[in-house]
Formats: sequence, structure tokens, C-alpha cells
Amino acid sequence: MIEPHAPAPPGVPPPRGVQGQARLPVRPGIGRFLVLAGVFVCAACGLVYELELVALASYLIGDSVTQASVVLSVMVFAMGVGSLAAKRLRPRAAAGFGAVEAALALVGGCSAMALYAVFAWTGGWGGLWTDGPRYLLVAFSLTIGLLIGAEVPLLMELIQRIRRQDPGGAVADLFAADYVGALVGGLAFPFLLLPLFGQLTGALLTGTVNALAGGALVLGLFRKDLTRRARWTLLVSNLLVLGLLASAAVLVDDFERAARHALYGADVRVALRTGVQEVVLTGGTRGRPLHLFLDGRARFSGRDEHRYHEALVHPAMNGPHARVLILGGGDGLAAREVLRHSGVRSVDVVELDADVVRLARHDAALSALNRHVYDDPRVHEVTADAFSRLRDARSTYDVVISDLPDPGITASTKMYSQEFYGLARRVLAPGGRLVVHAGPLADRHRAFWTVDSTIRAAGLFTRPYRVAGRDSGFAAGPDRTIGGAGPGGDWGFILASRTPASLRLASHCPRLRTLTQAALTADARAADRSRVPHPLPPSTLVHPRYAD
Repeated sequence: MIEPHAPAPPGVPPPRGVQGQARLPVRPGIGRFLVLAGVFVCAACGLVYELELVALASYLIGDSVTQASVVLSVMVFAMGVGSLAAKRLRPRAAAGFGAVEAALALVGGCSAMALYAVFAWTGGWGGLWTDGPRYLLVAFSLTIGLLIGAEVPLLMELIQRIRRQDPGGAVADLFAADYVGALVGGLAFPFLLLPLFGQLTGALLTGTVNALAGGALVLGLFRKDLTRRARWTLLVSNLLVLGLLASAAVLVDDFERAARHALYGADVRVALRTGVQEVVLTGGTRGRPLHLFLDGRARFSGRDEHRYHEALVHPAMNGPHARVLILGGGDGLAAREVLRHSGVRSVDVVELDADVVRLARHDAALSALNRHVYDDPRVHEVTADAFSRLRDARSTYDVVISDLPDPGITASTKMYSQEFYGLARRVLAPGGRLVVHAGPLADRHRAFWTVDSTIRAAGLFTRPYRVAGRDSGFAAGPDRTIGGAGPGGDWGFILASRTPASLRLASHCPRLRTLTQAALTADARAADRSRVPHPLPPSTLVHPRYAD
């Protein structure tokens, strides 16, 4: 049985790390339970801050593996430093813990708004601010890690002041509450906070809970251990933090609208957070070109999307094309080009986000741009992951069109792997063709030729080609905010088949706005001249190779 800690006899110093028994308003057993409950809540909030930084950095910057590695490694390092620094606060553990929690609630709760503001009002993560916002991400990770790390020794001190316990048992109790709290926070973020409140409000709500838990624990349970000045200082500090967080929560919708206008322009028509991504439509009225943005990156620009989609679709339609599979392309623009060919009997569009297809059906400007393809009985929409759809496919296709985000260390990487192209090869009918949007050849040279090597490794013959872009509104992919097919930029494609195939437009090809056979041949030669001297290793699920 663990005996309550008693004051040390005169002349005998108290045990190391214990400054004296706390004067509690409740029994020691209840006090110890309340401290462990505080550990649980604070641990849950701390993990939400970590996940929120990882999610926001991946959304704003891209390259999710790199961003997750930076955030988590910096944060874990900072936690160790914070634990060491907190040793100096142990004589005033209650006041120190209250100050740490107030600071953590403010910094963690406001971190999402601060990062999003820098992203929106500095023109993204490029230009003059190429490194600045990334440093801000590291600064938040470092600061939050320091504060989380400082919690552990202070909480250990508070537990020991309530009831003397052997160090091993106290550490076990503390870490049990901490790890269970982390589990709850880790599950609450993707399943509760993110879908119900979004990243900005979710972070503010987490900060509020953090401030309430820390303030209530110190000012309620350990108030007799604080001086009058310390009590008032902590009370005013926590009220100020809660007031700032509440004010930010009230203004978050106005802030988000202003940031969205700074990022996308003033003519935002549709902005919604789906279960997959943020979808924004701008323009499309009063003569303004329509733009579709997915997670902050332009999916297409109405000024020149025909250049991209004509180059993506029509070279692959030279041959049998009764059955066509489109991977991605929920906006319906690739399907629009497919349906221009006679002899098409069915088009399956595999799109991960059903809300994108819903917009393509019902938004007046977007449905007009795709010529109402989803009203055509030959077009069948399937909400699914492209990889899983290929793996479960029971039929074959004459043409497979991969209209997916650029390759990178992101969720799209598996759709540019040798395993993915092996599945695509399996669903190709005899004489079938696969065409892949492989990213900008000029800007991501090695990534483009890695796609080519990967398709070849899957047993297919390839014909690379490119098409020059005009408007800078089309994004280069998941690791770029804007750029790609701008002036001097391009889009790169690879046509693949089981046997060597010619890169030609079909004799029955409909009249195109920009693509011609002469231009296609010239662009294929230009792409071939840029081929790397030595074949690059293929990218696989366990060894992705698309990092810049």
C-alpha cells in the first residue's frame, strides 16, 4: 500500500524531486486521479497539435512524407529539450505547469491560422518566401514540442507532491494516462475535429480545451500552493488566452473567406471541404475563365485546359476504343474528349471524390465546359481509389487514361508505381493503350523519366511526348501551388502499350483546337532528346523515387 507523503523531520531534506506535500482541497486519491485526468487531456491536445501541423503542411506545401518527418522529428527533439529545461521549474511546479499550458494552448490553437495566413498572403510557398514559411512550420513544431516536453517533469512533480510513490510506479501511471490520451487525440483529429470543424476551428477548439484543463487543474487543485500574485497572474493569463481563442473562433469564417480570396482571387464561387480535399471553383461567369482548385492547387484553367486534355486523350484513341477507363478526371473534361470519337460504347470514370463529380454534374459553368458528359448514358462514374479499382477490375479496356495528380512523395505516389502499371497492363485488351499524365517534363525532368522507366518495368512499351502550355493557372502537381504549364512550361505524357505503337492521331480524329499531328511529332522528338543518358530505376510501393 502506498502511504501518503508526510513532511520530512526537522533537519532532514525532503526526498529529491519532492518539495513538500501539496495542500489539496480534496483527498489525495481524488487529487491524484484529477492530475492523471489532466495528463490525459493535455496529451490528447498535444497529439492533435502534431497531427494538425502535419496535415496543414502536407495540404499547403505538399510532399507529405517530408513534411511529416520534419514536423515529428523536430517536435520529438524539442520535447527532450523541453523536459530538460523544465527541471528549473520543479520548485514551482504548479505555477510552471499553469504557465506552460496557457502558452501551449495559445501557440497550438493559433498555429493553423498563422500558417494558413502566411500561405495565403505571401503568394504561397514560392518566390521571396520560399524558405520563410517553412521556417515558420519548423518554429511552431519546435515551440509546441518544447512546451509538450516541459509538461512531463512538472506533472511528475505534482503527482509526487500529492502522494509519495516509488518513481517506477509514478512513471508508469503518468505514461499510461499520457499514451491513452494520445490515442484519443489521434483518433479524434481525423474522425471528429477535421470533418466536423475543419483545421482552423479544430485547432482553436483544441487550444480552448487545453487552456481549460490546465487552468482548472492548477487553479482548482493546487491553488494553495500558489502565491496570491501567481494565482492572479495565471487567472488573467488563462482568461486572456481563452478570450483570444474565442475571438479567433468567431472570426474564423471571415478570416477563411479573406484568405481564400487572397489565394484564389475575388471571384470564388464554390468552396467546400469534402471528405477527401478542399474544392474551390472560381470564375465561369461574366466572361471570366473557370478554374478548379483541389487542396489549393489548380486542377485546370478554363483558358487552356483544352491543350492539356486534347494531348492527354486523342493520341491514345488511335486504335480500338469501344471501352475506355479514365482514372481521375472527375471534372468530366477527359471524358468530354473521349466522347468526341465515334465508336465509344462505354466510359468508366474512377474518381475518389464524389463531390467533384457532383459539381461536374450540377455546376452550370463546369457542366457546360464538360458538355454535360455525365448525362450521357455511356458514361459511368465510380467513386473509388484508382489503385483499388484496377486491382478489383474484372473486365478489360481498349484505352486506359491516367488523369491523376503529378507523381511525388504524396498519396498519388502509389498511382505511379510499378505495381500500379502492372495492374493497368492486366486490364488492357489486346491492342489496348495506356496514357499517363506524367507531370511537367521541363520542371521535373527526373520525375518524368522515372515514370517512363516504371512503366517499362511493368512490361509496357512507351512513347513519351509533351505539349507546351500557355496559361500559368495549371498546377505542376501536388508539390506545387502554381506553375507548371505556364509560359515556357509544359505537360508531359507517356503513351504505353503491350507492343510498340505509333504516336499518331487517328484518321477519324475529330477537329481539334490546338493539337496537330505535326506538333505531336515535333513534341515527341523534343521529349526524346531530353531523355536521361542512363535508365532510371523504377518506382515501387516500397521504394518511391519521385522526390525532387
